[in-house]
Amino acid sequence: MSQKIDGGIAAAAQLRSVAINTKVAAAGDAKPKPIEAADSVRLTGEATQLQAVQRELSAAPAIDQARVQAVREALENGSYKINPDAIATRMLGLDQQLQG
Repeated sequence: MSQKIDGGIAAAAQLRSVAINTKVAAAGDAKPKPIEAADSVRLTGEATQLQAVQRELSAAPAIDQARVQAVREALENGSYKINPDAIATRMLGLDQQLQG
């Protein structure tokens, strides 16, 4: 047995929406009556904190121009020091986090 998928999902969702928003008419009624429904959302404290952090991050610049300039100058004058131990430690820590 096979069924043809013809994009009827949107139509089905639209029918569900109409069915949810109307009440079945009684035997003598001429028109369906709308159902009064009030939706509400209540966020947990953690969700509220996450929203606050998201707002702060979206307001912050993506690139710290002062840090970029400082690194650029250190590279140009040869004073930039690379610490391979710190790099390796951070890479291993990241690997451990990704493995869970």
